[in-house]
Amino acid sequence: MKVIRAVQPLLPLCERVLPSRLAGLSITLLKATALEIAILAGHLLLYPSGIAQERRATATDPAAPSTLPETPTTTHLPTEPKPPVVLLHGFIDNRSVFVLLRRSLAQHGRQQVESLNYSPLTCDIRTAAELLGRHIEEICRRTGHPQVDIVGHSLGGLIARYYVQRLGGDFRVRTLVTLGTPHSGTRVAPLADAHPIVRQMRPGSQVLEELRLPAPGCRTRFVSFWSDLDQLMDPPQTACVDHPDLLAQNVQVTGVGHLALPVHPAVATGIRQALDQSDAPVATGAQAGAQTGGLTVA
Repeated sequence: MKVIRAVQPLLPLCERVLPSRLAGLSITLLKATALEIAILAGHLLLYPSGIAQERRATATDPAAPSTLPETPTTTHLPTEPKPPVVLLHGFIDNRSVFVLLRRSLAQHGRQQVESLNYSPLTCDIRTAAELLGRHIEEICRRTGHPQVDIVGHSLGGLIARYYVQRLGGDFRVRTLVTLGTPHSGTRVAPLADAHPIVRQMRPGSQVLEELRLPAPGCRTRFVSFWSDLDQLMDPPQTACVDHPDLLAQNVQVTGVGHLALPVHPAVATGIRQALDQSDAPVATGAQAGAQTGGLTVA
């Protein structure tokens, strides 16, 4: 509270001297920026722990989730087995970004959660999508589930979408949740265009044009979380899924930045709800594209 009060008298000055994009500087923006800095610092500490691919647990592996012991008073209700959840990180990142989200999913009944790493040297979204497809086939064989759910942050969501929409992955992916993913391309950081995969995330790139092509009969349900304070999405609405053939719901998040999307507990709750609602009937075509929601975490 003391920090907020100290900042308030400076707001008129900030509006005059900062660039036009920050002319609407507010306490919410300051809080979101401070949170982004804190998350970045913590993530840099965790980053080395996520460089290697995680060890895969099997049914006989001691690392596999254990079940509660049977007791005379235990009553088991029949439940539909939930598919594995695959977590896919963003550009120049690794699975460590999902530490908190993974814990949240596990605490709420998702016993099979796996994080996949793709190389930071990957230069083509198509190549990464093919690799993702091979990983998912292996997961389905190992777990016995015919389908998986995917949560993709930033570039990870775009890779997963390409797999689903262009490589037949809708057969394997029940629900795809994207977090701050540039579905229509982002114009931020033009100097980063030296990297080929960044160029593929620009508006009008060949990859994004392929994703605009018709996708009749696509069976995957899309849920896209986008933030009005996402500094890497330009414009912020580029993180929305807008395609007449896709079953899509766009959820606006208010009060957090790009790095906070896979970390914030309120967003984690929204992700869990999106996955749990996957069995519910959804609208199709243009009706699905019009579905929206809101999540305020400020």
